[in-house]
Amino acid sequence: MTPFHLAFPVRDLDETRAFYGEVLGCAIGRASATWVDFNLFGHQMSAHLRPQATEAARDGKVDGLAVPIPHFGAVLPMDEWERLAARLEARSDIDWLERPMVRFKGEPGEQATLFIRDPSGNALEFKGFRSLEQVFAH
Repeated sequence: MTPFHLAFPVRDLDETRAFYGEVLGCAIGRASATWVDFNLFGHQMSAHLRPQATEAARDGKVDGLAVPIPHFGAVLPMDEWERLAARLEARSDIDWLERPMVRFKGEPGEQATLFIRDPSGNALEFKGFRSLEQVFAH
């Protein structure tokens, strides 16, 4: 797997470090006074300080449900997704957009999914697949 890089806006670096580091369990990488890097399941995520950051609108549609656009996240093997979902559900401070569910049940590309929002309003989706070969199934 080749990791991707994503730079995204956040309104506060301390709350961002707490969310990505403590809530999602991301290792924290390099940082400065205006940005911080995280290892999100092997991918380089760079949070850049933008106090005027806004929340994603829920104006996309997938499988009949409204989803926030834009959003980002990670595709995980099902066992890893289940551990993440359980860890998030055990917390009372998660800003849920969509609680854990299965989408496209019984179809090619069946996947577990959940959507949360970080403290800056960025929408994140985490998907789980029983076989990663199904990620691009149609």
